[in-house]
Amino acid sequence: MKVTRREFVGTMTLVGFGAQFLHAEPAPLPLAFSTLGCPKWTFLQILDFAQQHGFAAVELRGMLGEMNLPARPEFAPDKIIQSRREISSRGLKIACVSSSAAMHDEDPQKRAQQLADARSFIDLAAALGAPYVRVFGNDIKGPREAVIARVAAGLHELGEYAGPRNVTVIIESHGDFTDSPTLKDILTRANSEHVALLWDAHHTFATSHEEPEFTVAQLGKWIRHTHLKDSAVDGKDRRYVLTGKGDVPVERQIRALVNIGYKGRYCFEWEKVWHPEIAEPEIAIADYAKVAGEYLRKATKG
Repeated sequence: MKVTRREFVGTMTLVGFGAQFLHAEPAPLPLAFSTLGCPKWTFLQILDFAQQHGFAAVELRGMLGEMNLPARPEFAPDKIIQSRREISSRGLKIACVSSSAAMHDEDPQKRAQQLADARSFIDLAAALGAPYVRVFGNDIKGPREAVIARVAAGLHELGEYAGPRNVTVIIESHGDFTDSPTLKDILTRANSEHVALLWDAHHTFATSHEEPEFTVAQLGKWIRHTHLKDSAVDGKDRRYVLTGKGDVPVERQIRALVNIGYKGRYCFEWEKVWHPEIAEPEIAIADYAKVAGEYLRKATKG
């Protein structure tokens, strides 16, 4: 049978497409790390390291000693487009922009400032195309019911601001807000599709003594982002250690999320800013990519 030139070219084009797909790089695992773990790295160092070690995303939590991210020069109005190009050119996303805003303050002036800070982070997240902004509940001081109501109201207000900007506000399980019943109460009262949970799985386990399967069963429908890390008992306190070297069930935490079809990032929060004595980021973050990556592969295989 005679093949025309047009048919031959068409066939070879299809073969070329097939070869391209066969040799395409696999999509990176949904791993991320927080910049809290690399306080001395520049923005480009952070992005390069993430790309080189197979991370899909980065959580922004301070850079070079500056926690007020909207004040960083990389995110100034005349630099934000270039910063977005730097992120996308490496195949990365910004998983979350993490503020220090806390919703527990009763003082009207302090509360207004916390809400204003959160809104500035929401604006930054929108400009970066990031889906989440982290805030805290933080402290329960005074009548518990009043604090819970105040935190929930603050979250609802921020959710109303964030929604039109395609951002969701996520409260972290942190401080006095690490047990599932309290978090469930707050998230229910917040009553907003633009408010959800950042599950710091270390805190719910180490502070509130919850098994990961229990926490996920209670709060899974709100979990959008995670903080994962390992630690070991050290006297009356805990000491952060490399992933898999402590007693925090990180592998079970990952599996529990996989089992509910979690679609967010599995983010490593190495608290180097607050604990300068722990391992350097070059070691700890690269180690997490390897260990947590293997946990995730095993969990997704069943």
